[in-house]
Amino acid sequence: MSDLPPCPKCGSPLTYEDGALLVCPECAHEWAPGEAAADGPKVVKDSVGNPLADGDTVTVIKDLKVKGSSLVVKRGTKVKNIRLVDGDHDIDCRIDGVGAMGLKSEFVKKV
Repeated sequence: MSDLPPCPKCGSPLTYEDGALLVCPECAHEWAPGEAAADGPKVVKDSVGNPLADGDTVTVIKDLKVKGSSLVVKRGTKVKNIRLVDGDHDIDCRIDGVGAMGLKSEFVKKV
């Protein structure tokens, strides 16, 4: 019997090797052999290390220029009901007077 680990996505024991990757025939997930433990949910933390969640309220810790505009989000601005997303910016939100925008978690602090 094979000594390959089960699929980290669906738990299937039917994994097989394809070159340097492991492949699951049931869900078509591909991963590197040492990567299985790192597939957990991504934890987004604020500037001081507090974990953030959808719906949290945060405060901006530094003046931020809005790209493509002359607007500035001032230090101390409260942002309510944030939504965590994957990608370049960790947070999608709506700021009064500015509108919808993306923020990086390193520029906010949880209230």
